[in-house]
Amino acid sequence: MRLPLIATLAMTLATPALADWQQTLDAAKGQTVFFNAWGGDERTNAFIAWVDTQVSEKYGVHVQQVKLSDTAEAVTRVISEKAAGKTDNGSVDLIWINGPNFLSMKEQGLLFGPFVAEMPNARYLDLSPTSAASVDFTVPVEGMESPWRLAKFVFNYDSARVMEPPRSIDAFLAWSKANPGRFTHPAVSNYMGATFLKQALIELAPDASVLQKPVTDATFDATVAPLWAWYDDLRPTLWRGGETFPENGSVLQQMLNDGEIDISMAFDPASAAAAIEQGLLPETVRTYALDGGSIGNISFVAIPFNAANAEGAQVVANFLLEPATQAHAQDITVMGSFSVLDPAKLGDDDKALFAALPSSPALPTNEDLGATLLEPHASWMTRLTEAWAERYTK
Repeated sequence: MRLPLIATLAMTLATPALADWQQTLDAAKGQTVFFNAWGGDERTNAFIAWVDTQVSEKYGVHVQQVKLSDTAEAVTRVISEKAAGKTDNGSVDLIWINGPNFLSMKEQGLLFGPFVAEMPNARYLDLSPTSAASVDFTVPVEGMESPWRLAKFVFNYDSARVMEPPRSIDAFLAWSKANPGRFTHPAVSNYMGATFLKQALIELAPDASVLQKPVTDATFDATVAPLWAWYDDLRPTLWRGGETFPENGSVLQQMLNDGEIDISMAFDPASAAAAIEQGLLPETVRTYALDGGSIGNISFVAIPFNAANAEGAQVVANFLLEPATQAHAQDITVMGSFSVLDPAKLGDDDKALFAALPSSPALPTNEDLGATLLEPHASWMTRLTEAWAERYTK
């Protein structure tokens, strides 16, 4: 009797073919994985270097980070290789990828896989169809990329200067009017600045459900009208009158540390706690999420269709899902990234690894972070940032 398709898929996800995995391990030995990842965060860079030492020792696989200023750099390289007929031995083995670029690569057939279900550590993930590990910016993952860190949009403020931070998008406008020049956001060409706009859009949109579908001319104009009205009022109150913006979140954090602004933002709920630990922010900085919830997603890694070292890339992706690796990444003295693993799937020893991690007054709990708001469809981000640039950078 044939099993129903759903049952068959569930069995596949629950019981990876370990014999096949051993073949992957054997083929990966001696490979160097060129991991293309955003290089703007030193904690992340140091973590990737640590991954190299670990997988080198355990599996004979080396990791070489290719530091990107924009994920599109790696995607463009893969597109160029395909156009040139280079269908194997490609220069990119693993990409820390974001939703719009994942959608682009998936639509163009530029991805290796599906491979996630074949990794032994997939058993620690919630891979149900609607889970955060199975959907990326509303796009079904379908095993073509693997989770590695949890992101959630938060604000950091210096409690020595701000008694009560704004807890809604409308409250931000009122606060910034009362405290001109003490708040700003990164350039909208940077994902952090774009996320700030999306966070505001979700709260201000007449019908936020349309954001889960591809953007159209009609839905865009009607949905963003309240956003532009709000931003027109906000912009003159921003740092330097909203005429210029910090390049990225790292620059914004430095501005908070220097007392140039009072509130910054991050896509990592533990970033402020980790920065305090490193002496990069005052001990009075605290992290919070807006009362109505905040945008959250899982960061993924993907393997291009023509990766020269696809086996090594799978070994690295699997290692990133080891409970000990995830606990190490969540340590605020290391990187502070919340784990992508499903706690219900962890054994007692694995749970103990997380329970033993250091804490901080600046480190929010999951309860503090509140509801997770779904990312809009990737097409909204592209359209939104283009429209913002046209309106405000003429």
